[in-house]
Amino acid sequence: MRLIVFGATGRIGLEIVQRALAADHRVTAVVRDAARLAVSDERLEVVEADPFDPAAIAPAVKGQDAVLSALGPRPGGPSTVCSQGAAAITETMGRVGVRRLLVVSASGPYIDRGDDPLTRFVVKPLLSRMLREGFTDLRAAEKIVRTSDLDWTILRPSRLTDGPAPARIRRSRDRNLPFGLFTPRASVAAEMLRVVDDPTAVRHSIALAKAF
Repeated sequence: MRLIVFGATGRIGLEIVQRALAADHRVTAVVRDAARLAVSDERLEVVEADPFDPAAIAPAVKGQDAVLSALGPRPGGPSTVCSQGAAAITETMGRVGVRRLLVVSASGPYIDRGDDPLTRFVVKPLLSRMLREGFTDLRAAEKIVRTSDLDWTILRPSRLTDGPAPARIRRSRDRNLPFGLFTPRASVAAEMLRVVDDPTAVRHSIALAKAF
C-alpha cells in the first residue's frame, strides 16, 4: 500500500514508519524538519511541509491509499496540534479524493461502560482536570474526524509506554477497556497497520491496552 504518515518524527509516528517499511509498504513521511527523521529506505519519501496547511500537504496526500496520523503535542508546545491536524488532513483528503484515515487519539478523555469503577469515578475525572487542555484538543480532533465522510478509524490507547510490543494486546471496539492501564507505543503502531486495510474497522474506535 501507499501510506502517508503525519507526526512521523514522534515516537509513535517513527514506529509506524519503520513497521510499514518492514511490511513492504511505500511510505511518505510528512515532517517539519527532515533531519529529525532518522530513517532511510528506497521506499520512503520524506516531505517537509506544515501539517496544518492543506495547500502544503495536498500534493503529498494525493494518490495515497491511506493517511495515518500520529500527530500530538510536544512538551511546552501548543495544545491544539491534534485538532488543527485533523482539520487540515480531513479537508485535504476530501479535496484530493483519498478516503482511508487512521488517527491516534487516547482513551483518557472518554468515560463509558467499558471502564472499571476506579477508572470511571476516580482516575479519569482526576486526569480530566490535570490534562484539561490536551483532552479538549483530542475531543475536538475526534469530532472533526467523526463528522467527516471519510473511512476513518480512531485508535484510543491508554497511558503510553516505550519498549517492544508484547505478544498479546487487549483491544475493544467502540468502548473502553477495564483496567486498561498501559499501552506500548509499538503496539499502537502495530494495530494501526493491522487494521489499515480492514473494512470492518471503518468508522469505529479501537481501545488498546497491554494484556494482563
